Amino acid sequence: MKKGQIIEGTVERIDFPNKGIVSMQDGICVVKNALPGQKVKACVNRVRKGKAEGRLLEIAESSCLERESPCPHFGLCGGCVYISLPYEEQLGIKEGQIRRLLEGVLDGQGAPWHFEGIKASPARYEYRNKMEFSFGDEVKDGPLALGMHKRGSFYDIVTVDGCRIVDEDYRAILACTRQYFEREHIPFFHRLRHTGYLRHLLVRKAAKTGEILVALVTTSQQEQDLSSWQQALLSLKLKGRYAGILHVINDSIADVVQSDRTEILYGQDSFIEELLGLKFKVSAFSFFQTNSLGAEVLYETARQYIGDLGTAQADGKPDKVVFDLYSGTGTIAQLVAPAAGKVIGVEIVEEAVEAARENARLNGLTNCEFIAGDVLRVLDTIDEKPDLIILDPPRDGVHPKALKKILDYGIGRMLYISCKPTSLVRDLEVFLANGYVVERAVAVDQFPWTSGIETVCLLGKPAGEGHEI
Repeated sequence: MKKGQIIEGTVERIDFPNKGIVSMQDGICVVKNALPGQKVKACVNRVRKGKAEGRLLEIAESSCLERESPCPHFGLCGGCVYISLPYEEQLGIKEGQIRRLLEGVLDGQGAPWHFEGIKASPARYEYRNKMEFSFGDEVKDGPLALGMHKRGSFYDIVTVDGCRIVDEDYRAILACTRQYFEREHIPFFHRLRHTGYLRHLLVRKAAKTGEILVALVTTSQQEQDLSSWQQALLSLKLKGRYAGILHVINDSIADVVQSDRTEILYGQDSFIEELLGLKFKVSAFSFFQTNSLGAEVLYETARQYIGDLGTAQADGKPDKVVFDLYSGTGTIAQLVAPAAGKVIGVEIVEEAVEAARENARLNGLTNCEFIAGDVLRVLDTIDEKPDLIILDPPRDGVHPKALKKILDYGIGRMLYISCKPTSLVRDLEVFLANGYVVERAVAVDQFPWTSGIETVCLLGKPAGEGHEI
């Protein structure tokens, strides 16, 4: 295969995250955004070591697995890639992706391990508790759009007022907001010229209580009376109820959702969500799993994997020390706290640490300590030695230098929760090289219809194993 060549073939499988594998006489071509069984045409844009990457030009023939998409935006929006498939087929794709990645590194570990397949999300549609919609236009100088980025585009925005992964309250708030600002002729922030007012609409909703938090993110480039927009939102007939409506000022040049200054227009700036009997305060920018019901499956799985933490003190009270590294708002830490003597959470985002401390107080937990800082540096400041380490790192995985410090503890068990399986297997290779083995693993579908997938791995270390890195 050569660069610029037009190839045609059938997609055999999908590798993580959305890489369609097409076998040709001259090797393999990877075509993104295709589905198993589709016959595709693609233009080769890169060739390396007999493996090519191609840009999808046309779906010449649909897959026999496909059905009519329940979402009117499928194919335009860059979000859901599997929504034209039955849910069971999507689960099978993701399970196969994780199985192949894990087998590639674990089949040589010299010890048996068990892959427990994939756990489904309790809700297949309308499961998201947070959405960040962007203002823009779908075509240059077109009407105001509010929604998601167009597939393959950094600038074009598709209005997703029929999105199926959020409920009707989100759709109503989105439509009302877009129509209001279009009538008022308010300009969006242009990402090239860095001029304009409207940037993002952030909507969060608690799955258990139905409380809704809405934040309009704008620049400070013009003064705008938002009282009429607020009244338009309050007049909507929603299933949930507003906890608060916020105006967030963000003058960053980068296309990020952040706050330079926040004004409360109505209500308050947070609400309470519940997971597995615990309460968590969620604000506009809190890190919190975006699928509340799916998060309960994920965290209950983690709790089962950890199991009994072992012996207690003479008075019967737990005495084990647990490190929850990359702890976010402390969800996992608080779930294991009742079985531990002490849980120490480390998280680099200070706002998340403050939320974790407040959540621990809210849940009456006195044995949780949360430290703000980089795991790499914070580990040098902690005097306690852990009996168990829980890792839930960001998408890029654990920093190699932090991984060495974690290995230096030489403890017998660790739990690794990953939101990016390719980063997970890279880190697992290091664990295996240092005497650890994976005992069991399972995938959890936190993000139906998208390419996202969570994986939980329990690692053990046979007695007497040393380590090297």
